[in-house]
Amino acid sequence: MSQQEQWQISGNAPESYEHYLVPALFTPWATDLVERMALQTGERVLDVACGTGSVARLAAQHVSPGGAVTGLDLNPGMLARARTLPQPTDVQMEWREGNAGELPFANAAFHVVLCQQGLQFFPDRLAALREMHRVLVPGGRLALGVWRPLQYNPYLSALGNALERHVSAEVAAGMRAVCALGDAEELRSLLVQAGFRDVRIRIAILVMHFASVEAFIPGQFAATPFAGAVAALDAAARTALLEDVRLTLQSYTDDEGVAVPNEAHIAMAHT
Repeated sequence: MSQQEQWQISGNAPESYEHYLVPALFTPWATDLVERMALQTGERVLDVACGTGSVARLAAQHVSPGGAVTGLDLNPGMLARARTLPQPTDVQMEWREGNAGELPFANAAFHVVLCQQGLQFFPDRLAALREMHRVLVPGGRLALGVWRPLQYNPYLSALGNALERHVSAEVAAGMRAVCALGDAEELRSLLVQAGFRDVRIRIAILVMHFASVEAFIPGQFAATPFAGAVAALDAAARTALLEDVRLTLQSYTDDEGVAVPNEAHIAMAHT
């Protein structure tokens, strides 16, 4: 099974993703990614692996009025949730189901392609990047984010280790796959091979805030493809799993909850 297939979600996962992960994790990173791009009024933007659309909706605010933003994802449940959220009235918004390795768009269809925390899950990363290059206009811009290695992401590391101890090694491997493209030079090589130029990679660090492990982590797990494996644990095992995460993140806990840094590589390039 490919990493991409492993990260297909079902059931109530899109709702949990939007309720828990988008406010605490993905909206801050979406804001960072979009602001780096300096989008212009009227531009056409593609958000690859858009999830419930946090990047796409922020991008729409910057290309208004007259711009167009398309969000593409392989998960129909994510797109269904995206369509229920408020849409801008002065920007053309479209949500498309599709594969990043075979983008369903014409050549030179977009001025900008964005991809937040998606590339590491694609079974053929180079093919996906070549497709992103193909659909960009000459001189078009790409920005994407991927997590740095686990040692720079204590939150993700804590989840993977706890899942290995209390669920299974297979589930833990799925969690750790979020950092599978943490090597900056591997990322740079892929971008160059795909035909991109002026590749620049920066380290970005943002602090993730949530009230408590007990209030947040069950929602985090419910938003993943292994939600069923966690839900299948008995009450004692689930309590032990959360306690494991809580103890690991204790040094990141203050009077307002948990404040833990996440690190990503942000790559920007031109066609």
